[in-house]
Amino acid sequence: MKVILQDKVEHLGNTGDIVRVRDGFGRNFLLPRGLAVLADEGNVKNLEHQKRVVAARAAKMQKEAQELAAKISANPINIKMEAGEDNKLFGTVTNRDITDALERDGFTVDRKGVIIDEPIRQLGMRVIKIRLHPSVEASLTVYVTKA
Repeated sequence: MKVILQDKVEHLGNTGDIVRVRDGFGRNFLLPRGLAVLADEGNVKNLEHQKRVVAARAAKMQKEAQELAAKISANPINIKMEAGEDNKLFGTVTNRDITDALERDGFTVDRKGVIIDEPIRQLGMRVIKIRLHPSVEASLTVYVTKA
């Protein structure tokens, strides 16, 4: 019996895979639990359509992320912090500070995507990477100035 997996089944396959199983396993385990559907002509066409829709959505999200990356890279941000002698900050510039500054400029970014190599503890300019999509990163110029 050929079935299309609706969920990941250990030692069998992942969601969307078409696999051949024994009739009893498919009829008594997979189908009643909703883990699979029969791989007839209509279900296979539906699966292919769903794969095309998901691929188109992923391409659209990647394109939007690339456009956002270009806009973010072109607009540096300015963060004002209290600083003491030798231009050392009282505290550090965090992911939240950077995402708040980006939101003031009209960009919405997940703060978990902000990658700071070293903590920012001094005034000056730094270049920070922001992961917008698994395959898209933006370089953001951050100016830390005295408040």
